[in-house]
Amino acid sequence: MRKLKLQVQTTVDGYMAGPNGEMDWMTFPWTDDINAYLDALTASVDHIVLGRKLAEGFIPAWAAEPEGEDRESIDWMNNTPKVVISNTLTESPWANAVVAGGDLTEIVSRLKAEPGGDLITYGGGTLVTGLIAKGLIDELHLMVNPVAIGAGMPVFPTEGAYQQLRLVTARPFDCGITALHFEPERS
Repeated sequence: MRKLKLQVQTTVDGYMAGPNGEMDWMTFPWTDDINAYLDALTASVDHIVLGRKLAEGFIPAWAAEPEGEDRESIDWMNNTPKVVISNTLTESPWANAVVAGGDLTEIVSRLKAEPGGDLITYGGGTLVTGLIAKGLIDELHLMVNPVAIGAGMPVFPTEGAYQQLRLVTARPFDCGITALHFEPERS
């Protein structure tokens, strides 16, 4: 069965965005060691899972070939098929992306049961908290930036978040970010 991996940028105090969606706290530029880690993380991945709100900015941003990104990353982000989870869209306005609506557990279970490589999600906030609350994430890769912002959009939901996690690795990078790789303790 395929795994669903979460890769998310977070603050030390557990926020993936500021109170108004701010992302200005993220550490840049990244260093070669973090880029190598992320390349290894996505080596087994052949589908990206996104929430609708994130997809609206994420897909067009990568299609525009963002400055400062290498050709290999741009091509991977654009060429990897995407599933956009939405109960408001009925069809995808983007190339190489399909829309899936309905029960989140059913959607993810169906995706995991399909043949192929692993799945990765980068968010957004509603999707991430829903996936965590329902215990659907197989690997959590928290990219902890060396900053605290005090309030914002939490990575973990306020309800249904309790779950035992096992630390697989903790890896600091030269740019100051630390990757924490956790897996849920499942009985």
